Amino acid sequence: MIIAPNIILVGPMGAGKTTIGRLLSQSLGNEFHDSDRVIEENAGADIPWIFEKEGEDGFRHRETQALYELTHNMDKPIVLATGGGAVMREENRTILRNGGLVVYLYATVNQQLVRTSKSNHRPLLQTGNPKATLSKLFAVRDPLYKEVAHIIVETDTRHPKSVAKKVWDAIEQHLKLENA
Repeated sequence: MIIAPNIILVGPMGAGKTTIGRLLSQSLGNEFHDSDRVIEENAGADIPWIFEKEGEDGFRHRETQALYELTHNMDKPIVLATGGGAVMREENRTILRNGGLVVYLYATVNQQLVRTSKSNHRPLLQTGNPKATLSKLFAVRDPLYKEVAHIIVETDTRHPKSVAKKVWDAIEQHLKLENA
């Protein structure tokens, strides 16, 4: 069996990073971490509050600290689900690229809209036109996800367990090629 390094999931809101990350961590027996939850725990406040009080820059600073800690200070490999905007800072992209095997969970804007429509925990979508916001974010972030990704897996209209299996298969293939 191949031993996987840190598995880092990147992608837009609604791509399934947390759900797929939990499934992967169960399969691998590795700890699962969600960088947004870690930020909230460290701050003692939820993300909407952090955005309101510190702005996006304050949140991104906290995110950089959390990403570094999670990818560099663990005793054994983890599965990490990142926030959708984690790739916005060059420093974060470097941390991600160097911190493990990065998997981009690709989801179309329409799929993101369906998956995020009932959430009020996403500060960037608290607008009159969430689809326009998601489209703008996708245009900026998609190239950045691709820049850091070792593997890209499309998640649209797939059941989470089948996506997790597809991700694991892609990881195994990648690691076999890397170790050949």
